[in-house]
Amino acid sequence: MNNRNAEVIMARNPRSRFPLVDNKVVTKELAALSDIPTPELYGVIAKHGEVRQFGSIINNRDSFALKPARGSGGSGIILVKEKRETDLITESGRTIAIADLRYHITDILSGVFSLEGQDDQAIIEALIHPDDVFAAVTYRGVPDIRVVVYRGVPIMSMVRLPTAASDGKANLHGGAIGAGIDLQSGLTITAVHRSTIVARHPDTGNPVCGIEVPHWDKILLMAARSLEMTGLGYIGADIVIDRYRGPLLLELNARPGLAIQMANRTGLLRRIQKVDQAPENIFATPENRVEWARQNL
Repeated sequence: MNNRNAEVIMARNPRSRFPLVDNKVVTKELAALSDIPTPELYGVIAKHGEVRQFGSIINNRDSFALKPARGSGGSGIILVKEKRETDLITESGRTIAIADLRYHITDILSGVFSLEGQDDQAIIEALIHPDDVFAAVTYRGVPDIRVVVYRGVPIMSMVRLPTAASDGKANLHGGAIGAGIDLQSGLTITAVHRSTIVARHPDTGNPVCGIEVPHWDKILLMAARSLEMTGLGYIGADIVIDRYRGPLLLELNARPGLAIQMANRTGLLRRIQKVDQAPENIFATPENRVEWARQNL
């Protein structure tokens, strides 16, 4: 897969469609049109002159997530679990003054956290309340599921489990665990932490393999529908499982990384080739593609 950029992304992902997934506001709009659930949007701040609206956006909200629309790797995201009169408590237990959060928003707008340093927008949306299925193997934070999709076919998946080393973020490069998920059964099968195969979570000590992911059919179908939603043939779909709403699409990535191969202890290239050799009729609908993937990959 060293030739991933040239042969897969360039061939299947027209650059003209990258803006559909590089901006989370646009992705949310597309998801709504496709009836794919996402975290509830509370507000968008697009200009520096709109920062004063932040107070009214969070006025009746006890918790929320603040994100850069064009951010990547979890940078610039602040998760607020409790609001007080003049300050806020984050998911990690840190106290932030509301005034300081406004400064953070101006940083977001200035492109501090965005792809290629471009001017950005700040998104304020509902805080995820993670399903308890991964509670025993999560240090704070919210686990998320990455599904790599090729030609609309889910070809590989993993769950990213926050650790103390990752500061409660589901970021593999920051120290989160990546646990591969068997496409057929929805069970976690292998796991990696900082390039090392592991069997247990480093903080909780609990086994990370053999966990059955709930709503597995729906998760794969949501990921498969990203083809119709974006027109992109090679994509990473990031999905979280909310305790109350079930699976929610967080974002899409037109340049999914290769760490998922380590989590699954197998390569993407063989699966891509298998999809290319599949009968044409399997590509007709997302349901067909998911069924074929679960039987053949």
